[in-house]
Amino acid sequence: MSVSPLPADFDPGASSGATGTDALFGLPTGPEESRVIVVPVPFEATVSYGDGTVNGPSAVLAASQQVDLFDRRTGRPYRDGIAMLPLESARCVRGWSDAARETVAAITAARAANAGAESGADAVARVAEQVAEVNSLCASMNDWVREQVAAQLDAGKLVFTLGGDHSVAFGSIAAHAAHDPGLGILHIDAHHDLRHAYDGFTWSHASVLFNVLEHVPGVAHIAQIGIRDFSEEEARIAHDAGGRISVNYDVDVKERQLDGESFARIADDVVDALPRRVYLTFDIDGLDPLLCPGTGTPVPGGLAWHEVVALLQAIVRSGRTIVGGDLVEVAPQPGDREWNANVGARLLYKMIGYAHRPR
Repeated sequence: MSVSPLPADFDPGASSGATGTDALFGLPTGPEESRVIVVPVPFEATVSYGDGTVNGPSAVLAASQQVDLFDRRTGRPYRDGIAMLPLESARCVRGWSDAARETVAAITAARAANAGAESGADAVARVAEQVAEVNSLCASMNDWVREQVAAQLDAGKLVFTLGGDHSVAFGSIAAHAAHDPGLGILHIDAHHDLRHAYDGFTWSHASVLFNVLEHVPGVAHIAQIGIRDFSEEEARIAHDAGGRISVNYDVDVKERQLDGESFARIADDVVDALPRRVYLTFDIDGLDPLLCPGTGTPVPGGLAWHEVVALLQAIVRSGRTIVGGDLVEVAPQPGDREWNANVGARLLYKMIGYAHRPR
């Protein structure tokens, strides 16, 4: 058994104030000595409905102070150390996000002004330039995330990325697939995210899984669940992906449950489609919106808390290994007891716990 990097006098049941408010889950271990690293990515360039995910990492960090560290199923995943890279290290990402959001607002205004009218060549050219600017900023973010995650993987860490909108997952998935070719992805989401350059933005949050299909051959299979809001084209792309995607549409899952089938059996079926090594990409809107009312695009339906836990249990029960993941689209709302980040922090700890347990 490995020696814990925690101080001998560390009390996991103590108030988080005992270890400082800048520590993820109130843990006193830093990135160097921690086994698990969380990479914060405060970025939301192309969100198309609600915003606020750019504040997800800081809100989850704050909410994590209230998470009890002993887990009935996964035990003590904190013992090997869990640390978030400093938010200051992602300052450049926040700058790219703010610049991109400003440009997207200008694009949206220009498109609205020209709706139903002939646009002048100059106006069309200007919008094209602005779209290219946003795509460039998103590409910079992708490169930054990929480099950060790859460096931690090379150091032997278990790595999770914390968004931000779902576009931040691409760099993390690319880094994991390069490090562990042939892996599978369990994709929990209300949406397929298979749109081709949604609204003209190549790296849109709504295009992240399309981009994985196109640009990350190291991903062998994607199993999707929670999907309930999508375009006809996305459904076709998923169907025609040559067996590279299996979709468990929310309506189909619920019908199986109404017919008396247990969710545990459904979870086993979802997991059976995946390779032995699994990456988790978790858009929080895959949950019932009662658990994430502030997320950018909440959709009725979705997974209950214990159904998500059952999916994680099914992965471990099958002998598969969770090699890393991301949690995205946590959009905190004003209030002293912020519910979205509260759920997000506990979800992140569950994901880490089940990834840690087989090790």
